[in-house]
Amino acid sequence: MDLKRKLARLTSVGPGGKSPSKPTVAEPQAPPAPRAEAGEPDALAARLAKLVQARRMEAPSEPAPEATGTASQSAPSVSAEPQVTPAALPVTESPPSAPRDPRIDSLRRMLSDWSERQGVAAARRGTPPPPPPGPLPVESRATAHGTVHVSERILAPEHHHGSAPLAAALDVEGSLVASLALHADLAGVDFQRMLFLDTETTGLAGGTGTVPFLVGLAWFEGRSLKVHQLFLRRLGEEAPMLRSLAERMAESSCLVTFNGKSFDWPLLRTRFVLNRVPAPAELPHLDLLHCARRVFKHRGAGTRLVHLEDQVLGFRRVDDVDGSLIPELYFRYLRGGDGSALTPVLEHNVNDLLLLAALLGELVRRFRAGGPGASVPRDADPRDLLGFAGVALRARDYERAQAFAQAAAAGDTGAVGIEALALASRLSRKAGDARAAAAHLHQALKTAQGFQAATLHLQLTKLYEHGLKDLARALHHAKLASAAELPVDHHRRLLRLETRLARSTRAASLDLGMGSPRSGT
Repeated sequence: MDLKRKLARLTSVGPGGKSPSKPTVAEPQAPPAPRAEAGEPDALAARLAKLVQARRMEAPSEPAPEATGTASQSAPSVSAEPQVTPAALPVTESPPSAPRDPRIDSLRRMLSDWSERQGVAAARRGTPPPPPPGPLPVESRATAHGTVHVSERILAPEHHHGSAPLAAALDVEGSLVASLALHADLAGVDFQRMLFLDTETTGLAGGTGTVPFLVGLAWFEGRSLKVHQLFLRRLGEEAPMLRSLAERMAESSCLVTFNGKSFDWPLLRTRFVLNRVPAPAELPHLDLLHCARRVFKHRGAGTRLVHLEDQVLGFRRVDDVDGSLIPELYFRYLRGGDGSALTPVLEHNVNDLLLLAALLGELVRRFRAGGPGASVPRDADPRDLLGFAGVALRARDYERAQAFAQAAAAGDTGAVGIEALALASRLSRKAGDARAAAAHLHQALKTAQGFQAATLHLQLTKLYEHGLKDLARALHHAKLASAAELPVDHHRRLLRLETRLARSTRAASLDLGMGSPRSGT
């Protein structure tokens, strides 16, 4: 039986739920409730103390008649019944002490065993104990603009975040980053001086009421990554923090964020205006959220930062604070709460910054594998390869796109492989090889079904009609593509192909007739 049911039974009236019989003597004063033993949960210990108190006080306090004859002698007898002499009164013994309920001792032992097992399990999991109460781990620094509160750390060049080395972000090529981001201005950026930025705020609604109370920055010094966090100790003290941010941005070549174009930077720009601090010149901005959406969209699990961290980099956070709780933790701190309660928030922000550096290096490394002189790994995820192929196509890097599309088709025979073959066909048509384009579509038709098959038939119809000039095959595939277009358009397409095919057949027969020798000559 679980502990809650045992406690419910113990809080009933008397053993078995029945009221006890009235005692003949008054209940002695109840002793104080027993103290909770070390290791017992606070809530259960308090309830156990109340239980013992209730058990000791549940008997009525009706006093028993005195064992002396003084009262009977002083009061006149008005009853017709015979008087009872003191010698006839029963002699009552002193009440024994209330026996201790054995179920309470059993419950204490169970709670102690449970607490011990919890400690052993936590030790096996390697879960760190909660931090002791104390101040927030930031230090105050005097600057020319006022006092700022900073937390800093430096990570070695060999440091990895999951499976990706942080220093790999220094080896990216500007041209590849520009293709991944579809942002031509990034091609000439010096990524040795890039600045990673992530903020923690008092809410996600934006507007003038949202305040960034933690501005996380990271940049490379040599091949080591320096993490520099600016903390807002009190509301209204933003100006020194914003000026420090402006100075760091003036020394940087670009910003690297995750959803920073839509949230972090517009919010910071608003805070510069509201605090009457000159805003720094805007830097080229690489938003990795847009790159991740294009590359990993076929995974179907979304592009949240923690999902990418787990699925792409193989890093899983332990005891990470929920982002929705961060504003409330900060408000508690402002109301005089424990500063160490914000330590998980700082760690959360650090992990976000490390993820930016690791993800940038990993994206460029994988995108580089589809270029000339390189080979796409065979164990790569076909869904990601298809995503890279689509990005390369939009960047007009057709050779790289074809390499990724064919690798994706070779690694998957399902929906991803079919879409990769359709993309390879499109790229072959752009290269002027209509027959290779048709071959890719026919290969995709071997496993395609339903609407996907009808779409492939429609593409073959257009390819045979306009590229290969084979009207008979175009008409054949058009009849199988009815589900891929509107009935009116489908009927018009069939009519046009039938008319063109009839004309070409008639013209061919006339040519044969004119070319045959006349009889009798």
